[in-house]
Amino acid sequence: MSRAQDRRLPYDPDSPTAIVVLGRGLITISFLLLRLQTRVASVHPTNNDNNNIAMAGNQALQVNDYRVSGEPNPPDIGITVRGSDWYWAVCAIMTVATFAFVGLSITKPRQDRIFHYITASVTMVAAIAYFSMAAHLGWTEIDVEFVRSDPRVAGLTREIFYVRYIDWFITTPLLLIDLMLTAAMPWPTTLFVVLVDEVMIITGLVGALVSSSYKWGYFTFGCVALVYIVYVLVWEARKHANGVSSDAGKAFLYCGTLTAFLWTLYPIAWGVAEGGNIIAPDSEAVFYGILDVLAKPVFGALLIWGHRNISPAQLGLTIRDYNGTDAVIHEKRTGVANGNTSNVTHENAAANDYGTSV
Repeated sequence: MSRAQDRRLPYDPDSPTAIVVLGRGLITISFLLLRLQTRVASVHPTNNDNNNIAMAGNQALQVNDYRVSGEPNPPDIGITVRGSDWYWAVCAIMTVATFAFVGLSITKPRQDRIFHYITASVTMVAAIAYFSMAAHLGWTEIDVEFVRSDPRVAGLTREIFYVRYIDWFITTPLLLIDLMLTAAMPWPTTLFVVLVDEVMIITGLVGALVSSSYKWGYFTFGCVALVYIVYVLVWEARKHANGVSSDAGKAFLYCGTLTAFLWTLYPIAWGVAEGGNIIAPDSEAVFYGILDVLAKPVFGALLIWGHRNISPAQLGLTIRDYNGTDAVIHEKRTGVANGNTSNVTHENAAANDYGTSV
């Protein structure tokens, strides 16, 4: 038995550890973020609050008004304090999830932490993006295409958070890599799916920033890209995962189905928010926030739970530890137990290449 296995910490793979850690940490992080809001308000009062600098509550919209974002005028349609509060809450969830995923990685040998690290990276970037939106930063205003009579969306200009798309540009490829690795998909397919995903995000951003009806052309490009991604998830990758092992097939079924379903809802959110100016920015925040929480922390917890009995070696991944030990050679017995004889051949070859033994 290798020394890397000896370093494994006690861990019950069948216990819902990720959910427990997320729940315990959420209250603490939320309290700290709320304290941060109050402290910022007291240190940086606005002109209207000079006589009441100690006023408690979320003052992000007053501290970071339109002038901080370099806009000549405030948008007619923008988030309120309620929207900012919601963004703070989602930021807290993303932050807790990041620490939870990193903490759970310690229970695994270093060469088995790839999915923990990828998933933690997703929620870390999302936490920063939601911090920016909660602080009323990372936005610009555009002229709306559809002028509505509803007082909640009445006006000529609307606030668009471009930082949201920066988040998606970084995190959605990582989510797809999580899934493609779980299905042991060929690298050419994985790279092409990631490229198509980037096209989807960029066209969504450009469409959101365009004031004319041409925005719907970009929206169409993005939807076509999404159709291809969903096809790969529900057909090609699912079949490939089932061929790897029963555990990989189940993990991909849960996570891939969740992702495919949630991602089809994002164009709807875009259409009624940035695109059609039908719902208010606060409602937009709730819509996108719920989707992001389900697509990132919940997805991550489900993925890590699904990988509790799956090693990188079973997925064809060769990962070295610091001492030069190959991850593949640790799973010879696992491959035999699962009836996956191709893994055994690959593991023996890897052991011979690196001169190591079980």
